[in-house]
Amino acid sequence: MLALIQRDLKIRGYVVGQFPNRPLWIALAALLAAGLANSGNRVSDFARAIFYVALAVWAYEEAVHGVNDFRKLLGAVALGLIVVGLARAIG
Repeated sequence: MLALIQRDLKIRGYVVGQFPNRPLWIALAALLAAGLANSGNRVSDFARAIFYVALAVWAYEEAVHGVNDFRKLLGAVALGLIVVGLARAIG
């Protein structure tokens, strides 16, 4: 079994990103799938749902378990934007 290598993206010693980040990769793949599918069909709708769920999981994990205050703030802001985006889509 291959071991995944954890790499940190740092700016002046401050961690701003970590790889691999599974929920974020899943969200990006779902967004790509939604973009490639015809808008309004079931594949596109399913891919968008997966995108929002995976992005919400990533944002929650960052907000609660982020390695520093920047990452926690990033997660909280992303979670807020997801809620606003979904509220606009529903309403």
